[in-house]
Amino acid sequence: MARHRFADRLEAGRLLGRDLARRHWTDPVVLGLARGGMPVAAGVADALGAPLDVMVARKIGAPTQPELAIGAVTADGAHLYDTASLRAFGLEPAQLDDRRASEAAEARRRQNAYRDEGPLKVRGCDVVLVDDGLATGLTAVAAVRALRHYDPLSITVAVPVASTSARERVETEADAVHTLDEPSTFYAVGQWYRDFHQVEDDEVHAILRQRSGSDV
Repeated sequence: MARHRFADRLEAGRLLGRDLARRHWTDPVVLGLARGGMPVAAGVADALGAPLDVMVARKIGAPTQPELAIGAVTADGAHLYDTASLRAFGLEPAQLDDRRASEAAEARRRQNAYRDEGPLKVRGCDVVLVDDGLATGLTAVAAVRALRHYDPLSITVAVPVASTSARERVETEADAVHTLDEPSTFYAVGQWYRDFHQVEDDEVHAILRQRSGSDV
């Protein structure tokens, strides 16, 4: 059983930020994985006194079970597939090209809608990539791979809760993975929140507007 069942993403962000603030960071930049990671990322950015920006990654769902992630893609086109899931569904990556292209286009649309300041400004910075949790880790890995092209000093993926398998997957790509909880039994990220409402575009925009008007 997890040590925390978070009231909501805001509480999770405050707790995660407090934990991360104990570490030394070089010019930290916090990136929230939209959409669910943004309220968590806001709390982390507050705790670190760091600028907040947004990163978009989309899951690639199985053809017969679209809610089941078998891959992920970012707005920059960085993508990956879970080979075990491909085998289980008898799929080859080429069979998912149309689905991948569609999700990449949606990721670009969302990223362009959320931000209008050009490329991410993370060169030479410690990037803290925040989500509300890691179930498979696929979207986080896709985001990390895309972020490497921006030449950050380091990339830490930080989440309130993660499955062991997802944490291990992300550790192969990120410089560090920071979690508050890693429950032995893990079905979905939402089971570790009392309030796990769908984060909509308006909430993402409001978070970014609030931060752009702050002194951080």
